[in-house]
Amino acid sequence: MKIVRPRLPRTRAGRRRLVQAVMAGCVLALLPTTWLYVSTGDRLRTTADVPRTEVAVVFGAGLWNGEPSPYLAHRLDAAAGLYRAGRIEVVLVTGDNSREDYDEPDAMRAYLTRHGVPDARIVSDYAGFDTWDSCVRAKKIFGVDEAVLISQDFHIRRAVALCREAGVASYGVGVPAKRDATWYYGGVREIFASGKAALDAVLEPDPRFLGPEEPGVERALAAGR
Repeated sequence: MKIVRPRLPRTRAGRRRLVQAVMAGCVLALLPTTWLYVSTGDRLRTTADVPRTEVAVVFGAGLWNGEPSPYLAHRLDAAAGLYRAGRIEVVLVTGDNSREDYDEPDAMRAYLTRHGVPDARIVSDYAGFDTWDSCVRAKKIFGVDEAVLISQDFHIRRAVALCREAGVASYGVGVPAKRDATWYYGGVREIFASGKAALDAVLEPDPRFLGPEEPGVERALAAGR
């Protein structure tokens, strides 16, 4: 089988146009990431200085043998710490329950209760299939207008930007993570995910599953008053 190799332009003008096209492609590819950094620069906080807010949203990050993955456990630890410190009142856990044998929200709820968050102060979103879905459902289904978002540092900017576009005013807490293979994979993945995030922000598609409004957050807040 003969391999056809691409030919470079022979003329100087042709080579110049090729370089310009490559540079334009690189700029376009980086625009979504630039948008995320510019639009969320003043909305990132730590667990020590995040403003007191009624609701925290914790995004799912996978299960290991039915238990939260280390990355998800770190997110939940941050949420539990904020609750114990009186910085939040209710935790909305949002994740994937698309299969009967895979239930992120219930695993997240169980972890939080073991770490000092009362069950009555936890609300589960079983259809948080991706970040955009979780943000839209927080607003439209659970009536959340303002929240602290908790995720890893490589993901938190996208979460804050998308929740803002969905109508949820938010601060983001980026939980530090060990610079292992998973962290680097997540960082690279975010470059591509930022493109989808930009499209979601512009097109505002409906979540995979919307459903009726749920009073879970309102009831959880009322239970503590």
